[in-house]
Amino acid sequence: MTLAAEWEQRGGLRELASHEVFTIEVPAHGEERAEPLLVLHGFPTSSLDFHLVLDSLAEHRRVLLIDLVGYGLSSKPDRAYSMDLQADVVAAYTGELGVDRLALLTHDMGDTVGGELLARQLEGRWPVEVTRRLITNGSIYIQMAHLSVGQEVLLSLPDERVPEGSAPDRRGLEASLAATFSPEASVPDDELAAMSAMIARHDGQLLLPRLIRYIEERRAHESRYTGAIESHPSPLSILWGRDDPIAVVAMATRLHEARPDATLEVLDGVGHYPMVEAPGRFAASAARALA
Repeated sequence: MTLAAEWEQRGGLRELASHEVFTIEVPAHGEERAEPLLVLHGFPTSSLDFHLVLDSLAEHRRVLLIDLVGYGLSSKPDRAYSMDLQADVVAAYTGELGVDRLALLTHDMGDTVGGELLARQLEGRWPVEVTRRLITNGSIYIQMAHLSVGQEVLLSLPDERVPEGSAPDRRGLEASLAATFSPEASVPDDELAAMSAMIARHDGQLLLPRLIRYIEERRAHESRYTGAIESHPSPLSILWGRDDPIAVVAMATRLHEARPDATLEVLDGVGHYPMVEAPGRFAASAARALA
């Protein structure tokens, strides 16, 4: 059985904000000592990114994972995508579970979705207490991002589903993902195959020009998203792969300057996907940050 198929068996679909959304709820493996942990993945992958560190994350707490709409095993409608939509889906998820207190782990685009949720919480529009946060590689300061050629091409296309045959195939998807890893990282082929399979599920690769519009939204509303990331009073930890070619490590340094009370840990020899490239080190760092 493939990694993607095994992952699918661990969760299921539920209707959230009028969309079919794949979610996984993992109970604490040991004594449940801490609040639940909500995990938000990035573009263009899925919650599968965290499968290698999930057991560690769930050692003493329940872990909640979700494939955002348009991603992974969730529905992939041909529509405009926004951070409001994704935040609505996540809020519906926590509401349906009755979770009103949680820790938050975000990566890549998930950092932006998390920023919108934090802004709503500060406005009294998301009735959830965020106890602590761990933020990982993502373009939280978009003007500092070194977008890849592939990302620039996608942004140059109209905000619409591309025709069959116009999107990258599995090999192209895998190459694009691998290009974000550190040159020192060694990621097994089956990991890359599973990540690309999640992108291509339900022809998701045809929606990439629509999904990547979050970058334009981040440019337009950075003060809201990053402002909330910087100002939310919950304790903050920053965990970054030093060799990320897109969300460069200078972003982590800048966030730490804005929040000098936060902890900052930089992983050498790790790129954009630290939970995939160095799961052992990521898990140990996350355990310290979320303790």
